Amino acid sequence: MSFLKKLFGGGGSSEAVEAKGEATEYKGHNIRPAPYSEGGQYKTAGYIEKTIDGVEKSYRFVRVDSHASRDAAAEFAVIKGKQIIDEQGDRIYDAS
Repeated sequence: MSFLKKLFGGGGSSEAVEAKGEATEYKGHNIRPAPYSEGGQYKTAGYIEKTIDGVEKSYRFVRVDSHASRDAAAEFAVIKGKQIIDEQGDRIYDAS
């Protein structure tokens, strides 16, 4: 039963979203790491932000990668954020 709760989100969440880290500027975007603790590891997560036509846009990403420390997860979040920007550019904000 706990497998189904995890799969469908029932019974609360073990995910505790952590505060956004310091921004790294990349190609006009700001990447803010926001790793969170889950099961004794830290998950790769963050935000990519940019002001477009006077409107602040934000895109949250979460990856399955786990790290032993918050710092390692934050460093990897910046790498993944750069990769997302290189692959998709401003299109990431279309879905938000």
